[in-house]
Amino acid sequence: MAMVGLFWIVEGDVYVGAKPSGLAPGVRLTPEGVLALGERQSGLHLWEDVRELTVTGAPVKSLKRQVGLVRDLAVDMVTNLALPIGPSQTDQGPASMTVRVASSGGDHELTAYAAAAVGYSPAEVDLSHTILSRLTEGAATLATTLAAMSEWGRTREDEGTPRAAERERLLREWVG
Repeated sequence: MAMVGLFWIVEGDVYVGAKPSGLAPGVRLTPEGVLALGERQSGLHLWEDVRELTVTGAPVKSLKRQVGLVRDLAVDMVTNLALPIGPSQTDQGPASMTVRVASSGGDHELTAYAAAAVGYSPAEVDLSHTILSRLTEGAATLATTLAAMSEWGRTREDEGTPRAAERERLLREWVG
């Protein structure tokens, strides 16, 4: 499994954001369409009906965000030492993103958790948005792009997330 831009790729499966577990919300991109997963969202939005696919609320990596995460962890550790039964500040869970699916059947807002704890690089966010846009350009572009992402995931199954430069290179390759 690996994170590349806004995508989480596990074997041949491609998710927007983190792969959900249990009843957590998530969005999977399949050859058939955009699959909503989780307790409060479900359904398949067929590619032939999808006009636009966008993501809002993706956390962008910044120094301020990284310092805030370290500060929250430090405060949480001190709080847990002083009051071991108290609520944890870092138990808030991952940041969520909104995946908007504009289709002939209407507009749908789906939720997916971000996979990057301190946020995604601006370049990865921009390239990911371009890929999402390309997926709605037609069957040939969709099949080629999604197949390339899936194939990459199958061949790198146990290698983990690549470094930033490699992630950007992959995203540029998938953009075409």
